[in-house]
Amino acid sequence: MSTSAGPRSSPTEDRAAPAGPRVPRNRVRKAGRLLPLAPAVVLLLVFLGGPILWAFYGSFTDTGLTGASARNPEWIGLENYRSLLADPLFPQSLWLTFLFVFCSAVIGQNCLGLGLALLMQRANRAVAAVVGTCVVAAWVLPEIVAAFITYAFFFRDGMLNQLTGLAGLPAVDWLYEHPMFALILANIWRGTAFSMMNYQAALNDVPPEVTESATIDGAGGFARLRFITLPMIRRSIATNLMLITLLTLGTFTLIFVVTRGGPLNASTTLPIMAYEQAFQFGDIGYGTAIAVVMLLIGAVFSIAYIRMLRERKD
Repeated sequence: MSTSAGPRSSPTEDRAAPAGPRVPRNRVRKAGRLLPLAPAVVLLLVFLGGPILWAFYGSFTDTGLTGASARNPEWIGLENYRSLLADPLFPQSLWLTFLFVFCSAVIGQNCLGLGLALLMQRANRAVAAVVGTCVVAAWVLPEIVAAFITYAFFFRDGMLNQLTGLAGLPAVDWLYEHPMFALILANIWRGTAFSMMNYQAALNDVPPEVTESATIDGAGGFARLRFITLPMIRRSIATNLMLITLLTLGTFTLIFVVTRGGPLNASTTLPIMAYEQAFQFGDIGYGTAIAVVMLLIGAVFSIAYIRMLRERKD
C-alpha cells in the first residue's frame, strides 16, 4: 500500500521568522561602553550646565541683591547688554583683562615654564630639585596667601622698595603707579609651575635618539629646539595655552586683595567689575551679564585652541 507524502519544506522555510528588526551588535557595544560615563554626564549637566543656563537667564532680568527686584525680578531682554556696551568702564576692563591674560599667561607663564623645563632637563639633580621646589612652592600656596605676599612685596614700604633702596634707587609706589605691572609679575610668579610641569612631561616624551641624530648632523641647540623639540611638543603647547588662558581669565582673589581694582579702576578686570556691579552695587542681573561675556570669551579661546589641536593633528 503506497502512501503519498506532501512536498517537503526546505530548511530555510522551517526557520522561524524574526519577530522584529534586530539591533546591530555594534550599537549595543557602543551603548555599553558609554554607560559608565552616564553618571559623569549627569553631574556635568546638573552642576555645570545648570548654572550656565541660569546665568544666561539671569543676564536678561533685572535681578537685584536687595529690594523688590530681588524678590520678583522682571524680564528686561537685552537691556543689561545695552547698558554694558554704553558703560565707559567696560572697554577699559576688557582691555585690562586681555593685557593681564596675554602678558602673564600667554607670554609670562608659558615661555618661562618652557624655559625652566628645558633648564631642569639639562641641569644636574641638585639644581633641578632646588629650582623645582622654589617654583612649585609658589603654585601650591593658597591664592589668598599668595595675594598677601604680593601686597607685602610691592607696597610702598615693602620688600621690593627695601631692596631697591639698598642700591640707592628711590622708592616707587608700585600698587598705585604701576598696578597692572605688579599684578602681572605676581601672576607669573604664582602660576609658572603649572606650565613648567606640563612641559617637563612633554619633553620627557621626546625620543632622545632624535635629538642625538640632529646633534650628529651638526644642529645647534637653538636649531634643535626650533625644528625638533617644539614641533614634537606642539600639542602640549596648545593644551597648556588653553588651560592657563582660562585659569588666568577668571583670576579674582589676587587682584581683589592686592589692588581691589584700583586706583581709579586702573586694575579693574572683568571679574572685578562683575563682582562690584553684582555685590557692591546690588545689580545681580548686570553683573551676571558681565559674567556671561567672560564665559563667551573663554569659549572663543577654547574653540580656537581645540581647532589648533585638530589642524595640527591632521
